[in-house]
Amino acid sequence: MRGTLSKMRHVSILITLTLFLSITTFAQTLTGTVKNATTGKPSAGDDVVLLKLGQGMEEAGRTKTDSSGKFSFKLDDAQSPHLVRAIHQNVTYHRMAPPGTTSVEVEVYDAAKKVEGIEVVADILRVEAQQGKLIVVREFGVQNSSRPPRTQMNEHNLEFNIPEGAEVIPDSATATTEGGNPLRSAPVPEDDKKLKYSFIFPLRPGLTRFEVAYQMNYTGSANIDPKSVYPLQHFVVMLPKSMQFTAATQSAGFKLVDYAQEPDAAVQVASNTTPGENLAFKVSGEGTLEQPQENAQGQSSGAANNAQTNNRPGGGIGPPIDAPDPLQKYRWWILGGFTAVLLVGGVIVASRQQSAARALAREKAGSGLQPVADEYAPAEILHARAAPSPARPASALLDALKEELFQLEVERRKGQISADEYEKAKSALDQTLDRALKRESQKA
Repeated sequence: MRGTLSKMRHVSILITLTLFLSITTFAQTLTGTVKNATTGKPSAGDDVVLLKLGQGMEEAGRTKTDSSGKFSFKLDDAQSPHLVRAIHQNVTYHRMAPPGTTSVEVEVYDAAKKVEGIEVVADILRVEAQQGKLIVVREFGVQNSSRPPRTQMNEHNLEFNIPEGAEVIPDSATATTEGGNPLRSAPVPEDDKKLKYSFIFPLRPGLTRFEVAYQMNYTGSANIDPKSVYPLQHFVVMLPKSMQFTAATQSAGFKLVDYAQEPDAAVQVASNTTPGENLAFKVSGEGTLEQPQENAQGQSSGAANNAQTNNRPGGGIGPPIDAPDPLQKYRWWILGGFTAVLLVGGVIVASRQQSAARALAREKAGSGLQPVADEYAPAEILHARAAPSPARPASALLDALKEELFQLEVERRKGQISADEYEKAKSALDQTLDRALKRESQKA
């Protein structure tokens, strides 16, 4: 009897060890599938890169999908968050893999230089002036409704003009895909005078928001001609009420609209504009745009901006009673835009400091500066807006964790994840985020 119990005990231990080893091995393997959402079939032969997120992004593995679109990686550090990058027809697509993730699916799309169903739906300018500088933060919304869904990729995916005498503020330009974080994307000048620029950024299916800031010397008034090259549902100019707005022509049909979240802002809207239509205007006076107030639902502007992919808040700009709100669907851009204004201030300070440093270097070297390499990299995730200051951006780890925490909340609210899975994933993310924040505070 005693021998039988001893054998049973040994068998139990062996089973436990076997289960433990299998679980450990499974936890250190990340499998996945790349699906071509254009064809609805697995995407075979695509390059897949595993990126480990730490102080930066470190390539931890590289492979190709098999005939079934599948791939796998052995994780050397299963406790670190990872990012899976799939490259399909020279366009990159990403999927987060937080600690504990064992399987991911990445959707890719066929790409073409010209895709039907792409529309620039809105062009929003936030204008402010102080201390002899006029600052304009310009945002574009581009909707890709192609059927079947495809990505458009060419050297002129979005073109825009800036006034003569203006200059693009370094590191101010970003592109944000639907449901994603802002990615640094420097526009490229198309002429020697640097008055016309284009974004070389893939227009994936869904909504892509582009943002760029420029500045110019200001003596109390300025004429701005956006020279729009696209038909627009809405062209919007936001400026402090302490400044004056005058349209160059009445035919543009600008209408003043109250914006409840920024009571000190005047919002001028021209709807259903055509390419080449005269949308020029004059501004005078000085003033800055304040942080939007909390909306009627009690959410702060930042929370409303972060919830853009889930429940976009209602209310906001108040049109006449019973009149349709022309900016309802773009409200989250305007809410988020004030962050860009705050960042622009930091960028200007940083750029001035850099200019002074470069001037000193020129004096010491006795020669001109070498051209500065463009930081734009279509495949790199550079979360510009999440940075606490443009002069000192946060690490990619913090940005990736914030994005994954948000996506986790969205999945929980939609019932796409069980309570147990949610708690385990959130606990792991919280611990990693705490460690990352401590490191950032130590650096500060």
